[in-house]
Amino acid sequence: MSYKTVLVHVDETSRSNLRVNIAADIAMFDNAHLIGTAVTGVSRFIYQDGNISASDPNLTIHLNFLRERAEKAVAGFNNAVVELGVSSYESTIANDEAGGGIGLQARYSDIVVLGQTNPDEPSPSVLPDFPEYIIMNSGRPALIIPYAGEFKTIAQRPLISWDASREATRAVTDAIPLLKRADLVQVVIFNVKTSPDAHGEQPGADIALFLARHGIKVEVSVHKTSTDIGNALLSLSHDLDSDMIVMGGYGHSRLREMIMGGVTRTILKSMTIPVLMSH
Repeated sequence: MSYKTVLVHVDETSRSNLRVNIAADIAMFDNAHLIGTAVTGVSRFIYQDGNISASDPNLTIHLNFLRERAEKAVAGFNNAVVELGVSSYESTIANDEAGGGIGLQARYSDIVVLGQTNPDEPSPSVLPDFPEYIIMNSGRPALIIPYAGEFKTIAQRPLISWDASREATRAVTDAIPLLKRADLVQVVIFNVKTSPDAHGEQPGADIALFLARHGIKVEVSVHKTSTDIGNALLSLSHDLDSDMIVMGGYGHSRLREMIMGGVTRTILKSMTIPVLMSH
């Protein structure tokens, strides 16, 4: 099992190059095709309705501005991947806002790399709930890169947050190509007594055996916390010197609003290392 198509969201923000570097590393490791996509930020439904041809000169100036930003982001991606030595790549511009444009293209990719929302660096092409939207709607694993910090390694020391749920199962399976690169994978379980039937007589034994059959070296630890599990998970990842968290993404959508579960919401807001989430 390996990734064959890696999608990365590129834009004008200061963290775009870091995302490209990480996505390129994943693609080159698996000899995969890398796609860098920028978005204009204008919903594709406006184009489909024909309203985009309105003669308002101010609208035209704004649309040109958004298009130029996307073109600049794509040019930066092309330059970066050539320097990095990526052999198979392409760049595209989606006439859409980020959730719609990246979410649609993600369905034809194995994994999508995007950034955590930075409240101090808003973008005209990306809504604040962009990561949540991709997790809930793309049907693909999202590797989310924090808006602060540098990451010398990815997936050498990953931590799996395991609760035996469907979402966690999906995330672990989606992460296998990355987990195979690891020196050691830490599987952590919090508060077993909340769902004892799911974990069985020996919590973590079944998922450890599943991963071991893929040639993945695993250690399991069980923890009890009376505090917020999201913050406990972040604290433990620091103690274990983890360089990636793998976990299920929990929530549901109400119209365009993403209603995320408490742990998912905490991690998306406060992450300190890259996080791979699947729903």
